[in-house]
Amino acid sequence: MREIPINMFAVLGAAIAKIIIGALWYSPILFLKDWLELSGITEEQMKQGMIKALAVEFIGSFLMAFVLAHAIRYEGATSTLEGMAVGFFNWLGFVAVVTIGNVTYERKPFKLYLLNNGYLLLSLLVMSAILTL
Repeated sequence: MREIPINMFAVLGAAIAKIIIGALWYSPILFLKDWLELSGITEEQMKQGMIKALAVEFIGSFLMAFVLAHAIRYEGATSTLEGMAVGFFNWLGFVAVVTIGNVTYERKPFKLYLLNNGYLLLSLLVMSAILTL
């Protein structure tokens, strides 16, 4: 396996960007009310495990950014648009396909799928742009 140089500051920045996007996306000014209603979770339930959830989210975001950086380097993307294309196709081929099970098997509303995947798509596009720069 060839060695791929990865800028760990960019990986950290991309992970933090994903968390910031999530904080805004699922905030009262954007989609918190819709998400609570569609997911069947109360605000109290959401707040109960927030510290643990944020820790897991940070680790997952860092791992996602690290793997995405490798995908971008393997593809040879050098421009922001090329990097974002890598992010889009990773979302389409892995995230969108895997999370559709939440709708089909768990019988969650399709609107919840769209809401969550909108966040994940935007996150991957922004993360890819950061990692390509």
